[in-house]
Amino acid sequence: MRSGAAAAMLVPDRPAPEAPLPPHPGSPAPTSSTSPAVGRALDILLHLAGRTGPVRAATLARELGMPRSSAYHILTVLAERGFVTYLPGERAYGLGVAAFEIGSAYLRHEPLERLAQPVVRRLAGRLGQTVHLGVVYGAETVYLLKERPPRGRAADTALVTDIGVRLPAHLTASGRAILAHLPEAQVRALYPRPGDLITRTGRGPRSLAELLGLLAADRRRGWSEETELVSEGLRSLGAAVFDHHGHPVAALSTTWRRHYAPHGTDGVRDALARAAARLTSAVSGRAPGG
Repeated sequence: MRSGAAAAMLVPDRPAPEAPLPPHPGSPAPTSSTSPAVGRALDILLHLAGRTGPVRAATLARELGMPRSSAYHILTVLAERGFVTYLPGERAYGLGVAAFEIGSAYLRHEPLERLAQPVVRRLAGRLGQTVHLGVVYGAETVYLLKERPPRGRAADTALVTDIGVRLPAHLTASGRAILAHLPEAQVRALYPRPGDLITRTGRGPRSLAELLGLLAADRRRGWSEETELVSEGLRSLGAAVFDHHGHPVAALSTTWRRHYAPHGTDGVRDALARAAARLTSAVSGRAPGG
């Protein structure tokens, strides 16, 4: 998602062009490409991806061994296209929503689905409930897999979800499980206006502050829950799947009738968490802090 305000928030006072700074130890080797700006843009994105927090433009220029004027110019272009986000309070840059979407796209395709299929099938059979694999694209949850329980295990529930269906991410358990582990700046970029927080059943967060509070609680406990936010009478739990950087790339979720809980919330949560951990391992990922 692009934010028109992103470019407007860039540092207004840019230094005049200057000679390149000496390379920082460990910085990328000089590129022989005929389009060095492309290489520098990729260097910036990879550098930000490897950092745990936002980075100032001058620091990026120094650590990557590029002129500050070039760094500011490239950051401006990346911000206009949503690949980086400028944080005025810290006068620093972090990865933007577009960068997250590209990273997620790699795992949205066949490798993730093939690795997830046996995990999803086993979880649906164990719980006797429908299980989904979902990703966040923009501000929506997109469902890649849906597995119903084997016939006779439980009375299946009619759901609005199906493969390819999109729902507001802030209402779904899988969407919230992913959003909870995104930087706050990316969440703010996804919901720049109060009207973006729509509802389906009249329930759900109505303000960004309320949503951020819910996401903080989800992040602390390691899973997300929604009750009748998507459909009346239904309840869902979701747990995130992480890549090798500890960033969320997908989520597993399971849905059941609100008043039908054969396993209890704790049993569902524990089985879901174990399945998400297995899929994280299968994609060579790691949980944050792991």
